Formats: sequence, structure tokens, C-alpha cells
Amino acid sequence: MPSKEKGPAIGQEPNPETWDLVIHPTAPWWDLHLRDVWQYRDLMWMFVRRDFVSVYKQTVLGPVWFFVQPLLTTAMFTLIFSNVAKLPTDGLPPMLFYLAGVTPWNYFATCLTKTSSTFVTNAHIFGKVYFPRLITPLSIVISNLIQFGIQFLLFFGFFLFYWLKGAPMNPNWIGIVVLTPLLLGLMALLGLGSGIIISSLTTKYRDFTFLVAFGIQLAMYATPVIYPASLVPEKYRFWIDLNPMSPVIEAFRATYLGGPIPWTSLAIATAVTLLSLVVGILVFKRVERDFMDTV
Repeated sequence: MPSKEKGPAIGQEPNPETWDLVIHPTAPWWDLHLRDVWQYRDLMWMFVRRDFVSVYKQTVLGPVWFFVQPLLTTAMFTLIFSNVAKLPTDGLPPMLFYLAGVTPWNYFATCLTKTSSTFVTNAHIFGKVYFPRLITPLSIVISNLIQFGIQFLLFFGFFLFYWLKGAPMNPNWIGIVVLTPLLLGLMALLGLGSGIIISSLTTKYRDFTFLVAFGIQLAMYATPVIYPASLVPEKYRFWIDLNPMSPVIEAFRATYLGGPIPWTSLAIATAVTLLSLVVGILVFKRVERDFMDTV
């Protein structure tokens, strides 16, 4: 945005000191313009409000759907996998066991799905005005935190109900305070990093749009959401641990319901998450320069 100071005269070289912002045609690959994201934080909060309000706008139940969806999903898992398939839940109440897996998984899956279509769904905005494009996927991750908070209250209500009833649970109260925000941060960063990598690929290859929706469903079965990690045979354990969400779900469930926290797998998942985030931001910044020619 030009400042109120007088700009350069015709035929003269522009002086960068007379402008609030200078947009260069090229920039080094390491110049991520993260300072611009902070300067446009007001716009990001506007996007956060837009993303949250628009989800259930003009619906009858409105935000109640945030409670209905995990409840129906958990009830279906309890009926099919616990009562029909007779999958064990490590002695825990099935409703609480599945809800402890569905709550964090929904947050990650939603972040990944929505950020993976950043360039395609926002092309009409990106082609008209400049702002740091990274704001858009960041706003999605933050707005989904509100949805996670609502669903987490639902889970915590069931958690307290079964705990007061004397269910065989052994919550780690210190871990709840310390690990919950850390696990939430891992889910957010993993969803953001993976999502913006896919969004960069969809500018040229729209097949990834269909692959994400299908892949998320398959990935859930490769994550201990509907079954305990103890049920996985040792020869397949390595492949389950390749999924960085597996130790996150295990740690979340172990913190609230009891059990060993997989610290080694969690450390590997953290490294994978940070790597995907760095690679995602670099690829995202590279693609945003000329994506309007292919989107």
C-alpha cells in the first residue's frame, strides 16, 4: 500500500523509503516474508471469522453440528466395531475410547482437507489484490481450533462422566496440562504443512483434489483411531508408526485414559511434522509466484 508521502516523479527511480511495501518480481528462496504475515494479522482474523461463520451459515442447527458430527461418528464406531466386530478397546468404555480418537483426528483431517485446496478455492481473491498468501491456510488452521475446542468440551464431558463413575481409567493429570497443547500444536502444524504441499500440487494436477478426500479415509484406518495400538501385530507396527498421526493419537489417548506414552515415536513424528512444515512453506512460496497462470 503506498504511503501518503509523494511518490517518485516520472522517469525517476522509485525510492523504497517512500513506500510502506515494495513487491519485487523475484526474491531468494529463503525469503519467506513471514513479517508480512504479522503485519496483515487483522486480515487473518477476518478470514478466521469468515471460515468459522460460513461453515454452518443458513443451517437450522448451526454450531450444534459441531457436537452432532462426533457424537454420530462415535456412536457408529461403537455399534459396528465394538458390538459387531468385537474389536477390543483395552478395557476402556467404547464410547470414550472412540471419542478420544475421533476428536483429534477430526481436527487434523479438517485442517489437511481445507488447506489442500487453498489456491483453487481462493484464486478469485489472489488474482485481485496482494496480501501474504500464507495467511489463508493459517486462518483455516486457527478457525478449526474453535471447532476442536467445542468437540474437546464434548470429549471432556464424557471423560469426567466415566471418571466419576469409576471406569478403569488412569489419567495423567500433569500430562493433560502439558501434553494437550503440544499435541494440538503438532496436529495443527502437520495439517498445515501437509495441506499446503498438496495445495501447491493441485495448481497443476487437480487429481490431488480427489486423492486427498480418498486418502484421508484410508489414513484413518492406518491410524489407531478405531482400534488400540496394542492390537497391531509387531510385523506391521513399523508401517503404522510411519504415519505421524499414530503416536499423536496414542499419546492423546494415553494421557487422558491411561497407558504408556510413545515418546520415541512422538519425537519422530515431531521431526516429520517440522520437516513437512518447512518444505510446505518453501514450496508454497515458490508456487504462489506464478500459480495464476495454471490454476
